[in-house]
Amino acid sequence: MDKKRQRMQELAELLNRARRAYEQEDRELMSNYEYDRLYDELAALEKELGITLASSPTVQVGYEVLSDLPKERHERPMLSLDKTKEVARLQEFLGNQDAVISWKLDGLTIVLTFRDGTLQKAVTRGNGEVGEVITNNARVFKNLPLHISYKGELVLRGEAVIGYRDFERINEEIEDVDARYKNPRNLCSGSVRQLSNEVTARRNVKFFAFSLVRAEDVDFGNSRFRQLEWLSSQGFEVVEHHRVNAGTIEEEVGWFAGQIEENDFPSDGLVLVYDDIAYGQSLGTTSKFPRDSFAFKWADEIRETTLREIEWSPSRTGLINPVAVFEPVELEGTTVSRASVHNLSIMEDLELGIGDTIQVYKANMIIPQIAENLTRSGMCAAPDSCPVCGGRTRISEENDTKTLYCTNPDCQAKQVKSFALFVSRDAMNIEGLSEATLEKFIIQGLIKDFSDIFHLGRYEEEIKNLEGFGEKSFANLLNSIANARHTTLPRLVYSLGIANIGLANAKVICRALGNDPDRIPDATEEELDEIPGVGGVIARAYVDYFAQEKHRELYRKLLEEVSVPAEEAPADGARFAGVNFVITGSVHHFANRGEVRELIESKGGKVTGSVTSRTNYLINNDLESASSKNKKARELGVPIISEEEFLEMVK
Repeated sequence: MDKKRQRMQELAELLNRARRAYEQEDRELMSNYEYDRLYDELAALEKELGITLASSPTVQVGYEVLSDLPKERHERPMLSLDKTKEVARLQEFLGNQDAVISWKLDGLTIVLTFRDGTLQKAVTRGNGEVGEVITNNARVFKNLPLHISYKGELVLRGEAVIGYRDFERINEEIEDVDARYKNPRNLCSGSVRQLSNEVTARRNVKFFAFSLVRAEDVDFGNSRFRQLEWLSSQGFEVVEHHRVNAGTIEEEVGWFAGQIEENDFPSDGLVLVYDDIAYGQSLGTTSKFPRDSFAFKWADEIRETTLREIEWSPSRTGLINPVAVFEPVELEGTTVSRASVHNLSIMEDLELGIGDTIQVYKANMIIPQIAENLTRSGMCAAPDSCPVCGGRTRISEENDTKTLYCTNPDCQAKQVKSFALFVSRDAMNIEGLSEATLEKFIIQGLIKDFSDIFHLGRYEEEIKNLEGFGEKSFANLLNSIANARHTTLPRLVYSLGIANIGLANAKVICRALGNDPDRIPDATEEELDEIPGVGGVIARAYVDYFAQEKHRELYRKLLEEVSVPAEEAPADGARFAGVNFVITGSVHHFANRGEVRELIESKGGKVTGSVTSRTNYLINNDLESASSKNKKARELGVPIISEEEFLEMVK
């Protein structure tokens, strides 16, 4: 008895810590499979002993929210759902009742209140009793109607989610790999609970209604199904739902399972709720679960395989993540051979070793994970050196989680952002090299410095075999690299990523140095400081950069890769000398505003970002716009000209 009670306490503490990390800190201490296994073990012990601890996650609905958003108590507690992985249990639950079956979406549950046809309030689920008010953020959900035809008070619940495609896109944009989100649910939670809704808007959060709480003076014929149909008629995107009974439940579960691979949104199972509203309400609730609904979680398809190796994947912050590579197996209709282990703590808990027999599955039938290690040889150890640069590694332990880092500040894996600037449009303009692709090439050892990009053709087979690449994309990449070999000196200087030196400054400096490539690395602080518009800060950063021999060597190597034609000053090169422009809005006669800037600067003019008393012209095709720049220009008497008027000035 004592040992079992002690085990219950251990399980409660472990599960609570894992859930707190997942829900509040966007960290994963264990896989979904492991969490469910331990949860079921705890529930079985509680049933056997007839004891439930106050701290047990089987009775606690959620955790207190930890943000600066306003808090509000829910009108009705939002309980968790009892769950099963057995269709037979769903048939038992249904009995002779009809029900509605729908996706159990894996996002953030939100309660919305509408009055007079307008969104009045949005509150997160929080701990089930108290949630966070996120009304301002809900107003920028991609598909949420802000005004509806129904004018009474409407209260409904739904799930805010971010699709897999947006999840991957957003994660690629996050420079700090440690700050990247582990899954769409954590990303959605972080996006919805922002203090500024500008971030929420950029994240493409969508809202799927799944339950109507109250709608005054509307007769739904005592049917949950009709409630959902009515919500759809009001303009809400409603979670996909079907009618079901004990005789059709098995077929319906099979249908939903077959749809998972096609879904862009994350789902961790299905939900059943009695269609008969009055009957469901008459059943009441337990301390944690409503009795009118039930959750179904997918019975994970598990395969045994052999661990081939642990691949160590460095990132731009120095974090080195373990990735398990195993003998390929078929899971949920696809072949998988790799699974992220996330961190050293999980690797150690699994006691992984090369040649071990492991069980793998797909979390939510999508993401490959290791369920269990049957051999547990524990023979895998963290490497002492970084697989990319060979620098020393160190193990960091924080919040009970061990992670591995590269200590070399010059590790190529940490320079992804500088590589991204090098290939950007205003620099070398090499298409087909996103940050994610650059990261892959660096980790594979294909590029170590900027000059290596011009020799990627050596690695044709390796690149074609990378995910997302093929014959055509490889050919396009080589073509773009070939085009980049013909560039200008300012673009080359800007591409180096010298602190405080943008393309405009690079043009001014190169012009002052006679557009002579040989003079670029030897310019002194004094001569740079004398260039109008440069100044001491930029001059110091420039000289400090070329003071390092490795940077001078890199510049020399790049000059061998590119051709920089001599630039002749046009006859009207000083036409806009002393004239300051600001450009805003869209352009029609140029590919982008950058081209307008280049034309102005080529004629001696200057382009700034804000309208001031020194501005001579504001270029904006929308002359009547109420934008802040237009307002400022009118206040200061600065002429607002269209693109056509500007082109007339150029003639």
